[in-house]
Amino acid sequence: MTFKNKYTDIIVEIKGQIGIIKFNRPKALNSFGGNLIQDTVGAIRELNEHPDTVFTVLTGEGRFFSSGADVKAHGTGTPQQFNSLHEKKLSFLQGFLPTYELLRSIIDHKKVFVLAMNGPGVGGGAAWVQGFADIVLAAEGAYMQVPFSALGLVPENGSAIGFSQHIGVHRANDFLMFGRQVTVQEMEQWGMVNRIFPKEGFHAHVVKFLEDQLDVNDGKSMIEMKRLQNAPLRDGRIVAVTNAMDALSERFVEDAPAARFAAKKKLLESKRGSKI
Repeated sequence: MTFKNKYTDIIVEIKGQIGIIKFNRPKALNSFGGNLIQDTVGAIRELNEHPDTVFTVLTGEGRFFSSGADVKAHGTGTPQQFNSLHEKKLSFLQGFLPTYELLRSIIDHKKVFVLAMNGPGVGGGAAWVQGFADIVLAAEGAYMQVPFSALGLVPENGSAIGFSQHIGVHRANDFLMFGRQVTVQEMEQWGMVNRIFPKEGFHAHVVKFLEDQLDVNDGKSMIEMKRLQNAPLRDGRIVAVTNAMDALSERFVEDAPAARFAAKKKLLESKRGSKI
């Protein structure tokens, strides 16, 4: 079953006991623009209460899982003027609320939450969900990269804690602090990725794998396993998301990312112009 005309930037499907959410902005590399975040919050909420599903899968259409922030759209409007630094910070914190609700919805999700990386994840596309998903599956050739430091940002939405819990502090620092590109093979070796499937027919491989688990394992038992494991971690994860948003808003108050985003946008536009 597919939900048509309900969402604009995602596709939601139900296949038996598997609910699937697909980012559907492939021309924008599934960047977090348009209605993508708001749509995803709605779909996660809907699948959380679905009477039949055991797994909720988050994946993407096209060659990227997600390229993170929509850099092309950043700074396109007239810069907002503020009367004080606290007014400026409150404005940024308010803007982060949809993202907070996205992360809270994932952390509190009752079903087994499966991240299926159909392609590369960059920035938020490599950091927001990976540390809080119950299972991470990836396509061959995918990679993760987080240029937070290069853009004057901080590890977003609790990723500093989420990654260190899975791969250890030193590896998390290497990945999140230095921004180097990491293959999914490395992430599998480090324990962040559970399994790697062929890129060709990746989504079908994911569904088949999960259906195989349902053939062998009781759905309620898997959901209870997830609940028992995550219950003592829940409050710490919410605090981690809140702390990250506070630190990120301070970076924006300081205008630290502005020049770096402008340079990145200029570089993207020059690359696009050279192809014409």
